[in-house]
Amino acid sequence: MGEIIIRNATVADAEYISLLGRITFSETFGNHFKDKQDLVNYYERTFSVQKIRSSIKNLNNVFWLAFANDLPVGYAKLKLNSSSSFITSGRASQLQKIYVLKDFLSLKIGYKLQSKVLAKATENKSDYIWLSVLESNERASAFYRKNNFSQVGTHGFEIGKEEFSFIVLSRNL
Repeated sequence: MGEIIIRNATVADAEYISLLGRITFSETFGNHFKDKQDLVNYYERTFSVQKIRSSIKNLNNVFWLAFANDLPVGYAKLKLNSSSSFITSGRASQLQKIYVLKDFLSLKIGYKLQSKVLAKATENKSDYIWLSVLESNERASAFYRKNNFSQVGTHGFEIGKEEFSFIVLSRNL
């Protein structure tokens, strides 16, 4: 495959991120929903274009878009200055999302996005970075563990009628 380009996202990219968020979330979590309306409702709350625009405008959030052959294929979101009950000392930032379309995972775009996230968190003088990953998402969990993240806790999350178990991972910067 041709060139991979990763750049900072702007408000003008909200439509790309909204669509990528819906597709990649469905690829990862869609099979966990018995009631598809719960999934649709979550999309409207989380991935609406207006919500993404507002999130990009928030100075504590940084987004990146990944392109393969000029096609948007993934994105990442970092929330700066985001504390966690699992990290009790120092400044922390949260890696909120690294989503890459399944057909492009083999291109190591997730790793490239993660490198941008870690560099920005370090530039922001964060001591730690943390994230939550679905407990059953072994691929994502292995990816982060391979990149020096370790488990610091667990938590639940509900979407509609579904309950999910997440592990919390962090690493020093």
